[in-house]
Amino acid sequence: MRTLLLRNRQRVRAVHSSLLRRFIRTLIQEKLGVATYELGFHLVAAPEMTRLNETFLHHTGSTDVITFDHSDGTPDTPLHGEIFICLDHAVKQAVAFRTTWQRELIRYAIHGVLHLRGFDDLTPSKRRVMKREENRLMRELMRQFPIKRLAKFTDRQPPTARR
Repeated sequence: MRTLLLRNRQRVRAVHSSLLRRFIRTLIQEKLGVATYELGFHLVAAPEMTRLNETFLHHTGSTDVITFDHSDGTPDTPLHGEIFICLDHAVKQAVAFRTTWQRELIRYAIHGVLHLRGFDDLTPSKRRVMKREENRLMRELMRQFPIKRLAKFTDRQPPTARR
């Protein structure tokens, strides 16, 4: 089974959903070699992410990515889970790290999938291992995909009509 559900439930940025879907499928199937998966990706704004974070993780406020692993945990089990990505955080982090929100969105998608693959970032040493893998996958996918095109429309206002 290869099921990928992508839901855009935010209005922070217009996202090119079909390109994001292709990116995620390439990440999962080609880069990570996963043959069987059932995944849901949800793009949300900060208020919804805050509700999720407080309800399920008992953390105050919003966050960038939350991953829910629905697999049974046995070896060779298919990937089965949901990944929630906050576009408000992607925009803020892009400014802080002098990058684009599209790159942050991709990094968050990779991060969520790596959690489903068993990566952990709760200790400094495990965080370094996970970050190295994130960076490797980012480099590979950046060569293959026009990441900036994830912006469905440019972030600039359309030119005004001339008389």
